[in-house]
Amino acid sequence: MKILVLNCGSSSIKYQLIDMEQASYVLAKGIVERIGLEIGEFTHKPVSGSKYYVQIPIKDHEIGIKLVLEALLDNNHGVITSLDEIIAVGHRVAHGGEYFKHSMVLGDKELIEIRNLCELAPLHNPANLLGIEVMLKMLPKVKQIGVFDTSFHQTIPMEAFLYGIPFKYYEENKVRRYGFHGTSHKYVAPKAAKLLGRNYEDLKIIVCHLGNGASVCAIKNGKSVDTSMGFTPVEGLIMGTRCGDLDLGALLYIGEKEGMDFKAMNTFVNKKSGVAGITGGSSDMRDIEAGVEVGDERSIIALKCYCYRVKKYIGAYIAAMDGVDLIVMTGGIGENDKNVRAEILGNLKFFGVDFNPDANYVRGEDKLLTKPGSKTAAMVITTNEELVIATDTLELIK
Repeated sequence: MKILVLNCGSSSIKYQLIDMEQASYVLAKGIVERIGLEIGEFTHKPVSGSKYYVQIPIKDHEIGIKLVLEALLDNNHGVITSLDEIIAVGHRVAHGGEYFKHSMVLGDKELIEIRNLCELAPLHNPANLLGIEVMLKMLPKVKQIGVFDTSFHQTIPMEAFLYGIPFKYYEENKVRRYGFHGTSHKYVAPKAAKLLGRNYEDLKIIVCHLGNGASVCAIKNGKSVDTSMGFTPVEGLIMGTRCGDLDLGALLYIGEKEGMDFKAMNTFVNKKSGVAGITGGSSDMRDIEAGVEVGDERSIIALKCYCYRVKKYIGAYIAAMDGVDLIVMTGGIGENDKNVRAEILGNLKFFGVDFNPDANYVRGEDKLLTKPGSKTAAMVITTNEELVIATDTLELIK
């Protein structure tokens, strides 16, 4: 039972082909990049055999997806003999609004709803929709499943998701906190509870998905009750190039001072800010830590700001849930950066976190980071959003 998982961005396509009958075995994965530019890039990695890489013009997503399907069938680096082996395609869709409360089989009605939600996520949903439409054209007999970043957070109560603006903007325009990274939070929280030998639905868990995009989620008794990202993925933590929480008065002041229009303001908060804005350079945490090593002042400030904001949200969510049993670090930074984990978890003893520095020397592994007897456990847990998409897809087609 082979499921193709697609994550279509504005100029890229990430994919995995997963055999769900073989313990969710990844047969192949890859990425199509620089779609629409003069020269595109395609990288295909079968589970056995050598990586296939090519630079060619890739005019649009249809050509990109065609490259993916051809690679999966190729005599040299393919992993299937017929497209009939693919029983379903699972699509990552960024924004599901209030309509998509869980993953769904996609038909005409659902595609209309995703299109209507493009105005809420103009950077993500149009590309997600394009991937779905191309797959419907290329594999018309295969079920297409939508898995939404926002659906896990549909259990957040109104007092947590409403903004302090006139209520009509929620009623008429659905302006509210939605939250993102739902597939990651949904995957790592029960996985951590299981490894800890605890019942997931009995716990108060805080998950920190830390990467170039980052968010914190409060999960109480198996349900998301608050999360740091909001109406868009800009709100919350300081990220790679996104500003996170920002006084809107400051944005209006800068916009007026610099003569920005709304498009320029959007670029400013999404692509010109975050740790990259503070350092005036890279958004990559590895580059920032290299700067810290040589005493670069901006890098030191950026790292402190990044970690402080995470700790601040952890404290807020402990208050919101009236306690915490488990704190989870995941995502590219959370899974691999021992310095960031130490800075965040090393000063939470007041909340019962007895951090174990000796256990923190770990990259890309699931591990307990607190000492025996610690009142509150902390763990690093590897995420697998593609597996969540494939699992939801399988459940729906069954």
